[in-house]
Amino acid sequence: MAPSDHETPASILIIDDHPLLRRGVAQLLELEDDLTLVGDTGEPSEGVRLADELDPDMILLDLNMPGMDGIQTLKALREAGFAGRIVMFTVSDHEDDLVAALRAGADGYLLKDMEPEEMVRQLRQAALGRMVVSESLTALLAEALRSQRTQPATPDIHSLTQREREILRELAAGLSNKLIARKLDITEGTVKVHVKHLLKKLNLRSRVEAAVWAVQEGIDR
Repeated sequence: MAPSDHETPASILIIDDHPLLRRGVAQLLELEDDLTLVGDTGEPSEGVRLADELDPDMILLDLNMPGMDGIQTLKALREAGFAGRIVMFTVSDHEDDLVAALRAGADGYLLKDMEPEEMVRQLRQAALGRMVVSESLTALLAEALRSQRTQPATPDIHSLTQREREILRELAAGLSNKLIARKLDITEGTVKVHVKHLLKKLNLRSRVEAAVWAVQEGIDR
């Protein structure tokens, strides 16, 4: 078991309509000191309620669920103000699903056929604030970002304040709001406000898009 960079274990909520999968992930997490399951549900609407009640560090969210699908649930979580990590956990390796999830504000996209040890490693990375994507999808993601960028205006770094630029650099480095707040000695709430403003100014939909753009433009250095 790897040592954690957190004072307390990273808390995880699972929203997935397959009971056997939820049980399997729960058993997997029981073996880890730095990751802990705080709740699970097969009902998306219940998941949104639990996210507000439990305020977990991370949510593992299924993409294909009856009724309210994963993208709709993701949007509902963000609209309800959930600021933690949301990682899609799915069987779909389709480019459209991957892009839709990231554009809707997901912080990662993992395939369910991954080995348990790899899943734990990726969850640790996500808990540290880094974007996680199954290795088999990284080339697909790069191509999708090149071919499907639909912003009507080119993002302009000069529209940002100095503080927003600092936060953008930390986003590009993969840091979570909590870690950015600690590094810049400001509150997590202040970071959230700055992230919201810089996304609006750059005409970008998610922190993942902002991070990718910053890296492409060399702003992360």
